[in-house]
Amino acid sequence: METFTEVKIYSKPKDVYKAIAKALIKMVQNSNQEVFDIALSGGNSPKGLFKKISKKYADRIPWERIHLWWGDERCVPPTDEQSNYKMTVDYLLSNITIPEENIHRIKGEDDPEQEALRYSQEMEQSLNSRGKDPVFDLIILGLGDDGHTASIFPDQLELFEDEQSCAVAVHPLTGQKRITITGNVLNNANQIFFLVTGSNKALRVAEIMNDNDAAQLLPAYYISPTNGILTWFLDEEAAAQIQ
Repeated sequence: METFTEVKIYSKPKDVYKAIAKALIKMVQNSNQEVFDIALSGGNSPKGLFKKISKKYADRIPWERIHLWWGDERCVPPTDEQSNYKMTVDYLLSNITIPEENIHRIKGEDDPEQEALRYSQEMEQSLNSRGKDPVFDLIILGLGDDGHTASIFPDQLELFEDEQSCAVAVHPLTGQKRITITGNVLNNANQIFFLVTGSNKALRVAEIMNDNDAAQLLPAYYISPTNGILTWFLDEEAAAQIQ
């Protein structure tokens, strides 16, 4: 099965968040699955989405059926302001009712190599599989200014071939260690939503969408679910340079 890619462009970020929330609700409502495994993005991208869900859609989502995972995490304690988990608690988890056992956080405070192995094992034991890799029903990804996604950076494209489900990545500028889901797992998802807003992302979006040579240096270029659907949710600023 080839990747089916769809690009959706909205006037403002708030419209992007609304569209993703509605797509998530529809996906769950139209399925007979008892459990949905969703991997969340970190960083700043999903804050608006989490706020929108908390305020408008929290009671329309059957949280007892949803298991939340993370695509990546900084190697910091869960109370640190840099923690993706803490950001999710602040903007989403503190505003919804979800069983504690449905939350699968990456333990950024633990030894990175050991935690990458543990989280790999947790995914492999808990999720469905296709081939040798676990399957997420949905992965929500952001796009960095440098074209990175999850915590796969331009100088670490080999993580798309890594045999482990999780690996340790290093931020190329700060040297900070991170734990990230690897490319084989990302591209094994049933659905991937790219959430991208703002003019600072326009060049990278255009390079990928226009299939420029420069795009081959960008990790996000290699997101292409082999058995699933890829949807880009963009605002007009992020889409401004697409030809």
